[in-house]
Amino acid sequence: MAVNVTTRKGNVKNTRSHALNATKKRQNLNLQVYRLEDGTKVRISAKEKRTLLKNDKAA
Repeated sequence: MAVNVTTRKGNVKNTRSHALNATKKRQNLNLQVYRLEDGTKVRISAKEKRTLLKNDKAA
C-alpha cells in the first residue's frame, strides 16, 4: 500500500454560469504511485515526481 507523502492541496475555484451563479469546484492533484530506491511505495503528485526524476539525472 502506498503512503501519502505530499502536503500539497488542490485548487478551489468558482464555476460561473451565464446567470453568474457561482458554484464551488475542486481541482484535485494528479497523484501517482512512485517506488523509491529503498523499495517503499509513496503517493506523490506528478509535479513532485518530475522534480525527483530531474534531480536524479543531474546527480
